[in-house]
Amino acid sequence: MIGLTLEEVRTLAPGELEARADEITGVQIDSRRCGPGDLFVAVGAGARFGADALDRGAAARLVPDDPHRALAALARAVRDRSAARVAGITGSTGKTSTKDILAALCRPVARTVAAEGGHNNEIGLPLTMLRIEPDTEVVVAEMGMRGVGQIAELCAIARPDVGVVTGIGPVHLELVGTVERVAAAKAEVVAALPPGGTAVVPAGARELEPFLDRDDIEIVRFGDGGDVRLLGFEPPELVAVVAGERVVLEVPFTARHQAENTLAALAAYRALGLPLARAAEGAREIAFSRWRGEEAELPGGGLLVNDAYNANPVSMAAAIRHLRERSAGRRMVAVLGDMAELGVSAPAFHRAIGAVAADAGVQVLVAIGPLAHEYTAGGSAIPVVRWAPGIEEGLAELDAVLEPGDAVLVKASRALGLEAVADALTGARV
Repeated sequence: MIGLTLEEVRTLAPGELEARADEITGVQIDSRRCGPGDLFVAVGAGARFGADALDRGAAARLVPDDPHRALAALARAVRDRSAARVAGITGSTGKTSTKDILAALCRPVARTVAAEGGHNNEIGLPLTMLRIEPDTEVVVAEMGMRGVGQIAELCAIARPDVGVVTGIGPVHLELVGTVERVAAAKAEVVAALPPGGTAVVPAGARELEPFLDRDDIEIVRFGDGGDVRLLGFEPPELVAVVAGERVVLEVPFTARHQAENTLAALAAYRALGLPLARAAEGAREIAFSRWRGEEAELPGGGLLVNDAYNANPVSMAAAIRHLRERSAGRRMVAVLGDMAELGVSAPAFHRAIGAVAADAGVQVLVAIGPLAHEYTAGGSAIPVVRWAPGIEEGLAELDAVLEPGDAVLVKASRALGLEAVADALTGARV
């Protein structure tokens, strides 16, 4: 991290500060990750672990008056001292995967800092910026939201040069009400761009169009009919056209929706001023964050697709299509949990996904969670349908219907913790 003096820390982040050095060169909120040069910032119950941080060699510990404001102020100070170009990625689906892809493309050609896992909120975004080193050239930041105005707040910290919106869909409706308001919230990354910046947006996203009227930035569209398009995808080969230039990548994934995310990443890569001729070097090293389409073998030649990190109607439909593509003649089993934050339309969205599963040829549906019961209505044409209120009951239902050689998809919103089902299937659960 670009160093800050302890006096600067005192000014930027008021609170109780205990220091054992004159400068900090890192910031942690988990005492177990602390080492020499680190400032431990207590968030929530973190004040109990300040002594542990110092015992591990931390330069200082801070119990701030306002943890979120403290992290934001420290991060802004580091960002202000860096000449790195920043890509800020948001969207209803695929933002973490797009971040992972873009970071992999950038690393061979530029000194890169990227958000860890799904670090994308008022804590995670500052922690990403607080990893910027004096020689960092590119920062790939992820930005999530739960309401209008939150992306703008994150942009005030990160100050992105490139803003990426991966897609607009029915997410957070319980909080913002309509897809149009989702678009308004996501478009805050476009409004935050400096003159000369670049907005990377999906082609055909009509809800975004009212927010793309700036004439002082470049607008790059990806997807069918856009500036960056998919010419072919026969794993492992992905062929795209990027602003008129043909690009061929060898990629370590098979999901078509990840190919679409790669288009957004390629558009951002070019906007960051990086050479398309070298994009293939990083493509081979793409590695996704946990529980995002992870595959594992199951008994009898079966296949597990663990996509349990999160879910909404768009990503759920994409995952079901991917299950169909990967099943290769195996019986298809979909273990689907609740999709959260869909507001009053939640039952209808769940019924619609049940119908998607039926249309895709899913032969076994195991629905887990209160809202997931609605999958069974939409998926009434599926030969075997089971419902359970919780994970333990769901595991029992799955055990009763699962056969060797099945292709199994596990997917739900984060709150359900459906990765426990995937762990049970692979023997990782204790």
